[in-house]
Amino acid sequence: MERANQTSSVSQFILVGLTSRPEDQKPLFILFLTIYLVTVTGNLLIILAICSDHQLHSPMYFFLSVLSFTDICFSTTTVPRMLENFLSEKTISYAGCLTQMYFIYALGNTDSFLLAAMAFDRYVAICDPFHYVTTMSHRRCVLMVVFSCSFPHLHSLLHTLLLNRLTFCGSNVIHHFLCDLSPLMKLSCSSTFVNETVIMIEGSVVLVTPFLFITLSYVQILITVLKIPSAAGKGKAFSTCGSHLTVVTLFYGSIFYVYLQPLSTYTVRDHIATIVYTVLTCMLNPFIYSLRNKDLKQALRKLTGRWKPQAVPS
Repeated sequence: MERANQTSSVSQFILVGLTSRPEDQKPLFILFLTIYLVTVTGNLLIILAICSDHQLHSPMYFFLSVLSFTDICFSTTTVPRMLENFLSEKTISYAGCLTQMYFIYALGNTDSFLLAAMAFDRYVAICDPFHYVTTMSHRRCVLMVVFSCSFPHLHSLLHTLLLNRLTFCGSNVIHHFLCDLSPLMKLSCSSTFVNETVIMIEGSVVLVTPFLFITLSYVQILITVLKIPSAAGKGKAFSTCGSHLTVVTLFYGSIFYVYLQPLSTYTVRDHIATIVYTVLTCMLNPFIYSLRNKDLKQALRKLTGRWKPQAVPS
């Protein structure tokens, strides 16, 4: 009973946010509202274009549509809360904080596993094209998506339950714009040894494994492409991977900067990197994947063309 009373002494947290200067609140609100609207619109257009065009009913675009849906959910987990904090009270309940953290980790790792699945798709398409249809069957693609979406929730649940066992009886001020593991553990009155150990072992494995899988896939792709005799063939092979590599670089670069460091070194400087993988990457993905993809651009033109008002005959 004593421990339960100590834990319940902190019923809410205060999210400091990006800045405490009142004059910055409204400009930041407008900026992130614009980013959020662009994110939702862009990813929704990608999903609708893929669903409406039968030429895009292939494994690569199937994974991309799931990634776009995940990005909408991922952005919705963080940005609306930020917008609320810019204009109103900066408090968040204890349960609300843990809920936000749960979905941030679940959806963020879903993105990670989906990027690995897309890398495997590119590997099979370039390195083993004759067996592509059988290897990337519809059943296998669905199973890959199911695993990519379900396993991260188990990972996130583990860390949420471990955090919930900690005692919070001191400061309730989170020097961040969202509920994240590192700043929350800094506020704990009890030992975080178990949490830090699990993060360093299980968390690092879950984070690094998809990245290593992507790296190995692209090493094999590079070896195969370099064996292609024609420059045009090499260019075509590289063009199908350029967008994915750009997204992987943005996503993992910012995540590794934030999470592959000791808890004691976590500072306000990490906010920018956190914004990159939680907000900006979700917004940029539709543009990155559509700019150099002729089939997707054509599908988007067809989709938007249907919404144009038709001239009324006189």
